Amino acid sequence: MLNIKKQITRLYSSSILGQLSLSGAWVAILAARGFSLAQIGFAETIFHIVSLLSEIPSGVIADVFGRKKSLIISCLMRIIGNLVMVLSNSFSMVCISFVFQAWNYNFASGSDDALAYDSLKSVGQEGRFEKYASNQLIIYRICEGVSLLLAGFSLFLGYRIAYSASVIFALVQLAILAGLTEVRIDESSDAGISEERNIFREIIQCFKESFLFLHQARKALFMMFANSLIGAFDILLLFFLQAKLPMAGIPKWALGLSLLVMQAGGVLGARLILRVKKLGYKAVFLIASMLILSGIAVEHSGLYVLMTLGGFIAALADDALQVRTNARLQEMFPSEQRATLISIESFTFSCIMIVLSPLAGMFFEWW
Repeated sequence: MLNIKKQITRLYSSSILGQLSLSGAWVAILAARGFSLAQIGFAETIFHIVSLLSEIPSGVIADVFGRKKSLIISCLMRIIGNLVMVLSNSFSMVCISFVFQAWNYNFASGSDDALAYDSLKSVGQEGRFEKYASNQLIIYRICEGVSLLLAGFSLFLGYRIAYSASVIFALVQLAILAGLTEVRIDESSDAGISEERNIFREIIQCFKESFLFLHQARKALFMMFANSLIGAFDILLLFFLQAKLPMAGIPKWALGLSLLVMQAGGVLGARLILRVKKLGYKAVFLIASMLILSGIAVEHSGLYVLMTLGGFIAALADDALQVRTNARLQEMFPSEQRATLISIESFTFSCIMIVLSPLAGMFFEWW
């Protein structure tokens, strides 16, 4: 019988190692190497174009070959991406690294949640999934904050050492992933059919079921788009603050602390939203939108204390909306299409980021 405690612990541990790195402040690292904000925005666009093209196929691969294998592939992509960055001596190599980092994101996206849900369901504990998802969000913010706290240290060490350390973290993560147990709730009976044909049929079925659901559930489509749009504004603000704060005169020792404070805003937002369960989704969306726009406005003050506050407010609003959106969507998604629709939501986010990333890079550089 599956040891659910060890399974979930391994997934938590993998998430921690997957988020911890000395290269978390990658925007600041690229800016310190002499790349412009427009170039950084273009590199981010490359990431999301690759992610856009790979998101749904990677989800299908996870369903056909197994979520554990998909997570292992994700880890291998991370290792390759970091090694390319260590060896990079041009902007084109930086972009190649971003391609592998996008695949790292794609193969992990949805696979860990799907494996966790099926694992819990196999032992009759699927009711614990919401707590698991909440804990994963907190792990993300804390680890991201710690990584950003080390931003000044990373700049001191240099990008080669910073990305080499990420390779070491990924190797340990790979060992943890190898100990996971693959769980299948509904086994396919078509064992004799070739994997290539299975993949093709799964892709077709994936599109059909997803678009049929979204056509019938317009509210879910709106929520996915709204959440992705707000999330994109927040992420871009936090990304470019990494480069703008030093321009505003923040001391090197305080840069990591400032970025950590911003991440703490996300943790607070994820907790606060649980205390206002009666607040409607549209109200949450409007409040989150106003808070993030306020954060963007404050960013242009040129005062690094106020800029940090703006990032804190934006992260708080984004995570509050993210928690509420996830809860509502999980209630609406049919279980047999859950992984597919998670991929569609990520697909939507990538579409928005492809448009906004270069525009934001030029905007923040010009302002």
